[in-house]
Amino acid sequence: MEPIDFYFDFLSPFAYLASYRLREIAEKHQRSVNYFPIDLAAAKLAIGNTGPTNRELPVKLKYLTDDLGRWAHRYAIPLHGAKNHNSRPLNIGTFFAKDRGECADYVTIAYQRTWGDGGAPDDEDLLKKIAANFGWNSSEFLDFIASPEAGNRYEVSTSDAIRRGVFGVPTMMVGDSMWWGNDRIFLLDEYLSELHLQGS
Repeated sequence: MEPIDFYFDFLSPFAYLASYRLREIAEKHQRSVNYFPIDLAAAKLAIGNTGPTNRELPVKLKYLTDDLGRWAHRYAIPLHGAKNHNSRPLNIGTFFAKDRGECADYVTIAYQRTWGDGGAPDDEDLLKKIAANFGWNSSEFLDFIASPEAGNRYEVSTSDAIRRGVFGVPTMMVGDSMWWGNDRIFLLDEYLSELHLQGS
């Protein structure tokens, strides 16, 4: 069966919400998940989205903050604003986890430590704690994140996503079918149920 491709950026609280539900949906439908960290700002620019961020729109930000709280309550998961939006280190760290077959757990723990607990995604102590969670050598993990090779993998992941039509996060894809946003993840669930009934 085709996997679910999940495009995310650790700066996105809505991707945090979606990542929580996605693991349940994947297990329910016996699908694997491919995790693709991307640079959200680059993806937006690629389609000409040069407008202000939600953080720069107080009226919209207030609504989104309330909405996030409702979704977190619905999912019964903690939600505390990440301390900053420099998600590049955590995003790149995904590839370290991927190389070790621990990508899904890495995404879960990294989101818990940022949007769940309110940590800063570029904080070195937070990165070291994540490494400790997995029994990784923290220096090796940090060196990997800072390496040009890992940075290049991140750029390629972003470019590949853009070529595939990804313009925001969270984005879920099965084959060429796409769903964007935490509030669309139930449609992914329904789609996979339909495929099961069709024997696909």
